[in-house]
Amino acid sequence: MNQIARLALLLSLAACLFCPAKLRAEDAAANPEDAVHAAAEQADASAEVQAEQGKEPKEKEVKDQRVKAEPEDSGLHFEPAPALPKFEGLAGERVVWIPIHDTIDLGLSAFVARALSEASTAQAILFDIDSLGGRIDAAIKIRDAILACKTPTFAYVNRRAISAGALIALASDHIIFAPGGSMGAATPIQVKDGQAEAVGEKMVSYMRAEMRATAEAKHRSGAMAEAMVDADLAFGEWAPKGKLLTLSADEAQKVGLTGAAIETQAALLQALGLEHAQQETMQVSWAENISRFLTDPTVSGILMSLGMLGLVVELWTPGFGLPGIAGLLCLACFFGGHMIASLAGFLEIGLFLIGVILLALEILVIPGFGIAGVLGIASLVVSLVLTMVGLPIDVAWETGALASAFSTVLISLVVVVIGMIFLIKKLPKFRLAKGLVLETQLETHGAEEKDQSNSFVAAPEEWSKWLGQTGVAVCDLRMAGKARLGDSVVDVVSQDEYIQAGEAVRVVLVEGMRVVVVKA
Repeated sequence: MNQIARLALLLSLAACLFCPAKLRAEDAAANPEDAVHAAAEQADASAEVQAEQGKEPKEKEVKDQRVKAEPEDSGLHFEPAPALPKFEGLAGERVVWIPIHDTIDLGLSAFVARALSEASTAQAILFDIDSLGGRIDAAIKIRDAILACKTPTFAYVNRRAISAGALIALASDHIIFAPGGSMGAATPIQVKDGQAEAVGEKMVSYMRAEMRATAEAKHRSGAMAEAMVDADLAFGEWAPKGKLLTLSADEAQKVGLTGAAIETQAALLQALGLEHAQQETMQVSWAENISRFLTDPTVSGILMSLGMLGLVVELWTPGFGLPGIAGLLCLACFFGGHMIASLAGFLEIGLFLIGVILLALEILVIPGFGIAGVLGIASLVVSLVLTMVGLPIDVAWETGALASAFSTVLISLVVVVIGMIFLIKKLPKFRLAKGLVLETQLETHGAEEKDQSNSFVAAPEEWSKWLGQTGVAVCDLRMAGKARLGDSVVDVVSQDEYIQAGEAVRVVLVEGMRVVVVKA
């Protein structure tokens, strides 16, 4: 035991001796300027110790220690950016411009993926970038498509490649700045109550890794890419700790991100030797424009609400008519737009169909409200949320994208419930709603005959006999079902409320072959 205690004591002393040195080394690596000051202080301290021991420190030795501790340019050295390739003797060859302007969204990612596919036989692909950023999931899709491209790619920063735009520029083989261009500030944010807020560390770490991996895939500085995302990472004089890295055209040239600034697209083509090449600018197709519109969060929410409301109304009323057609069209637009943006697939559509089937069984077949209804609603919610989220689930949770999608779906469900109440209570008063919701009129046995101007279809004599009679609901009426009237079981429709099986009912209207009942 004494030996073990002595061994533990020795290990503790060793940790005390080495840990501070290790921490100092880590701090120095994190902040080169602190390392310079620390090394200088160490040199001064060494000189003082030698003086106390009666030894004169050699001036050259102290100077050498300082020089070694003070690397030029704050310890950061950069190779010049690779020279632009020269395409000689390629007159008549095809070069393709792909514009990346304004907000980066899911419709834009679909456009870039298509444009890269169509431009695969071109001599060069040039991205004209002028964007302040946008959706991270859309930028990552564009980044992946560019990295997989075999054709030489050039990012022309004209005039901004900020946030998600910086990630797209880093994925290109060469980066060229226009005069006055800027690039960086790629930290992810989320919007709450109209204010931009920083996201959690998990999302910052995820974006930092994406930026670093993208930069290193093109043989660029990973530390520089990370400094664009994380303000806690210093990058020499260009981004002290606490400030995100954003580079101007001149600064980008100093750190080896780009060569000299090039003023125009024509000048860039001339620098590449492609001034005589056949130029083609890719245009967003009508389908991609529609996708950008349909995947907007507000539009998506409206389509979801109208689509589900139409289906619910159709399930609660006999036959198939306008509500069902309108609901299916809205849902087709919702899923179609997200399929073009590569967000929705067979999984999401399959889950939605399963949810609709379960709800139909719950409403039309299974009495009461049980597990089928719960599973149906859950399947619908999961399907819609997954359709609106383009990031990994854990990252989407951290950034608030998952909560935002869930909130949109929840609001849509609330709108559906409110819409159903409105339809049942209010719409029968409007002429256009008579074909959508049953219009009923309370009558009592022996009441006056209806005015001859009413357009009700006369009921067959065998059905008219039920008017005013009472009976018992054989099954739950939601709104249609069966009731026992006398010795017969008759198909009936509840006027405006849910009636449970076994409750007494009274016939208030017979219209054609439709028997309308209320609670007795």
